[in-house]
Amino acid sequence: MAGRQGLSKKDAAPGVFTSAANSPLSRRVATTLSRRAALGGAAGVGTAAALSACSGAGGGTTGGGGGGGDSKTINVIMVNNPQMVDLQKLTADNFTKDTGITVKYTVLPENDVRDKISQEFSSQAGQYDVASISNYEVPFYSKNDWLAPMDDFIEADSAFGQDDILKPLATALTGDDGKVYGEPFYGESSFLMYRKDVFEANGITMPDKPTWDEVAGFAAQLDGKTPGMKGIALRGQPGWGQVFAPLTTVVNTFGGTWFDEDWTAQVNAPEFVAATKFYVDLVTAHGESGAPQAGFTECLNGMTQSQVAMWYDATSAAGSLDASGSPVAGKMGYVAAPVSQTGSSGWLYTWAWGIQKASKNQENAWKFVSWASSKEYEELVGAQVGWASVPAGKRNSTYENADYQKSAAPFYKATQDAINAANPEDPGVQKRPAAGIQFVAIPEFADMATQVSQLVSSAIAGQMSVEDALDQGQDLATKLVSDKYKK
Repeated sequence: MAGRQGLSKKDAAPGVFTSAANSPLSRRVATTLSRRAALGGAAGVGTAAALSACSGAGGGTTGGGGGGGDSKTINVIMVNNPQMVDLQKLTADNFTKDTGITVKYTVLPENDVRDKISQEFSSQAGQYDVASISNYEVPFYSKNDWLAPMDDFIEADSAFGQDDILKPLATALTGDDGKVYGEPFYGESSFLMYRKDVFEANGITMPDKPTWDEVAGFAAQLDGKTPGMKGIALRGQPGWGQVFAPLTTVVNTFGGTWFDEDWTAQVNAPEFVAATKFYVDLVTAHGESGAPQAGFTECLNGMTQSQVAMWYDATSAAGSLDASGSPVAGKMGYVAAPVSQTGSSGWLYTWAWGIQKASKNQENAWKFVSWASSKEYEELVGAQVGWASVPAGKRNSTYENADYQKSAAPFYKATQDAINAANPEDPGVQKRPAAGIQFVAIPEFADMATQVSQLVSSAIAGQMSVEDALDQGQDLATKLVSDKYKK
């Protein structure tokens, strides 16, 4: 879901807090756009016809792009997150040297790469052998026969260690037919991050498993206690993977859902309204400045620059907050995602590798996937880049590694617990018609939820009421399912 990302001051939206543009952390994380992980404001993925019509233009390609190539060359298209930048740097001297396989990378910002991959895979053009996809796409990509199953490759590759993959991720990357269609590069859930020193100075103890009511109380207590510091940061930026990544988890734990098990839209149901109103009221009263424009990156920068006392978001953010050079390293605490009616509420997201069904180089594509998702690759990153930069969150063995434990001591256990507690099949208090925690795993969800998110962001900006926003959202959700899903 987020990666170690940031935004320089000159790129920030007006009125949104930013980090110091020349700080070591900002220089490191400013190499990529915010996600959206889970997740960051990605452009909607529509039906197959709409996918084919997507514009996949967008700058930032690296390594020559796709093309036919020979049997010893594979073409990989991927998001431009920092972990992927590390991968590029390590490929030639390691993977290519060992296998003789040349990798040509096309690297794009998240919104652009989603459009490009959707266009490529829906048309089965065969231009790219491997793509970075997520657990959102896998269910319908596999159902549409756009991905090559990996089971035979896994069975023949005894060194890969499929049993070492964290079970929630392995399940999320398995199709309805029981076959494996993706291998994770890194995984994440969500949790609450907070300033231990600020809490201690104000005599407040953070529970290991806080409720949202407790969090709201802490935000009110801490708002303004430290000059220039607000109580909490929460995403408010439009996007199915921006504001609705955290907000949908709040909806789940408040007893709401986008759709009930019969595909009846529930966007203006009392529970959905209560959760959204709680979220909007909290960020409006005690949240960051410029909240309607604040996404993952802006919230990360605000937490880094001591502009907020708490932040609920992706577990992958912890690697940036406690990285060498971070102004808040050693000051952060990490606890479970806040709850109301459910036992847990963290989301589940992974950037994973998928092999295009139309690829003529599937065997060599698997060799790349196996390497890039392997325990050995993590050890390579640890040795050459640093253990804090390891693309973690996918293997049990990572969390048993003494070097990783030492580097990620403040957050590794909380991250592992959050991922293992995530249950996309049962994230709320009622049965759902499709899997997903912070999204509904149908192709039309992204476009619909992005439209609803624009209304919610308007409510955060004070331009409309939550009730009006969700009444309009109910119409959009009802229209989405009326023909295709509603029986």
